[in-house]
Amino acid sequence: MSNTTVNDLFGSAADEGLLSQDSQSAIEFADIGEEINAALGINADDFGSSEVVLVTMLIDDSGSIQGSNNVDVVINGHNLVIESLQSTKQAQSDSILAHTRYLNGKVLFPYQSINQAVKMDHSNYNHFGGTPLYDQSAVVLATVIAKCQEFSDNGIACRSVTLIVTDGADCHSNKFRTAKSISPLVRDLLRQENHIVAAMGIDDGGYTDFNSVFTEMGIPDSWILTPANTDSEIRAAFNMFSQSATQASQSAQAFSQAAMGGFGN
Repeated sequence: MSNTTVNDLFGSAADEGLLSQDSQSAIEFADIGEEINAALGINADDFGSSEVVLVTMLIDDSGSIQGSNNVDVVINGHNLVIESLQSTKQAQSDSILAHTRYLNGKVLFPYQSINQAVKMDHSNYNHFGGTPLYDQSAVVLATVIAKCQEFSDNGIACRSVTLIVTDGADCHSNKFRTAKSISPLVRDLLRQENHIVAAMGIDDGGYTDFNSVFTEMGIPDSWILTPANTDSEIRAAFNMFSQSATQASQSAQAFSQAAMGGFGN
């Protein structure tokens, strides 16, 4: 990332009124700069297009994914999103960058061309972790903010589409303790009107009210999916996100239409 630091990017975003004091204080308090830096990937200086779309996925790798026999459907769902975006015209011009992080902090791959995105498989998906949903949601959302600011500071228009996937309630976060603690980051992104934040809560037998959790996080109801714990519904949910991400990547106008319509668009 040349000589620019993560703190420089957040400072720039704050100076432009894009990062609230609540978000800035939370990021500084949590001390997540190293986690963010590990995901930033390609330098804006090395980017050849005048605009970029960031597609970011946070994928649950907790033990309950294995326990519910959802390993294969989550792998295939993630890869469906990648493959769909690779088939777009925008992918040919390298204007789509993707990044995937697992819920327990492993970076599957940092931001890079969608054409070089790493697909999930049984060798790189260790699904035996916990559920630090709020901590890692904060890392992912702050990463999106930082990466978009890096492009903006280099005169490159940036839009983003982010998906958070979990099949259980938070039970392992120790920096961001509540769903509400994530809402300033979501709010800062959404008020710029060039970001989409979506979430998928795979049914855990009724223990978790995912609509309530994600709403408290600040995610609009139209961008919340709550599939039943079946292959067909989880596949359909990933497909809906794939279609939305593909539409949003096409143009600024298509992005605006997708953002307003949510998953019902």
